[in-house]
Amino acid sequence: MRIYHSIDDFPKLKNAVVTSGTYDGVHIGHQKILGRLKEIAEKYKGETVVITFWPHPRLVLYPEENTLQVLNTFEEKAELLRQQGIQHLLRIPFTKEFSQISSQEFIDRILVNQIGTKKLVIGYDHRFGKNREGSFEQLKLNGPQYGFDVEEISRQDVDNVGVSSTKIRKALTEGDIETANHFLGRPYSISGRVIKGEKLGRVLGFPTANVDVDSHYKLVPAEGIYTVTVSHASKKYGGMLYIGNRPTVGGTQRSIEVNIFDFDKDIYGESITINLMAPIRKDAHFDDLEALKKQLMVDKSSALNALREGKWL
Repeated sequence: MRIYHSIDDFPKLKNAVVTSGTYDGVHIGHQKILGRLKEIAEKYKGETVVITFWPHPRLVLYPEENTLQVLNTFEEKAELLRQQGIQHLLRIPFTKEFSQISSQEFIDRILVNQIGTKKLVIGYDHRFGKNREGSFEQLKLNGPQYGFDVEEISRQDVDNVGVSSTKIRKALTEGDIETANHFLGRPYSISGRVIKGEKLGRVLGFPTANVDVDSHYKLVPAEGIYTVTVSHASKKYGGMLYIGNRPTVGGTQRSIEVNIFDFDKDIYGESITINLMAPIRKDAHFDDLEALKKQLMVDKSSALNALREGKWL
């Protein structure tokens, strides 16, 4: 997959089959659109193109809210789209200036003149351009004039899937990993660099890798303990993840740390990816470290059982 970070960098294609949107999560609803995109491209010997926007438009248009957390960093999104078999990814930097371009200008300048769109696939009720004025009807009207066809994924198809990025965010903030993973069609993941911690886990017999998440806007699930798999250097391990402020030792800042099973390498400064498979329990305060250690032994047993039963390793 080729990635373009500017509209001007994109080479006009002879037979572009295009979709556009934020594609946060690349969830099963998005995958339905992408699957149709590939079907059309194969049928008409075209090339698949996804237009996406970064940062997420809401972060630019409503900065005062400062509440939106995204399911993917751009790098994660790009990798997921690559796995879906997309050939071209155009990342348009979303700015306040860009938000002011009209829907007609988006069609003229980007879809037609720059990309060379021949087929356009969009989700139900897709809107674009200034004040979200652009619609399927407008695209349908402009299509013959500019030489492209447009197809809308039907409302019935969208409703049958019953998924949205908003629903996934809600599930994750409530610690409902099963629902989030079902809608995503895969485990929710967190990537980041391993940093030095206070080594409390090592004292307890459960050494952890403390993770500095790649993006400030990346959604971190609810506090608690989770069964996970951990990817590092092309290998996968089982583990249990802790998200919380460590109330037993009077912690005040959120910590994201993972105990990786059967692993004893020094990986400070290296990147890992944590895939959340299932919840174990909510965060809790314990009377002393010995009580916490006993609970961690129970947690590890729960995680190992879940990994075996789910055949996740």
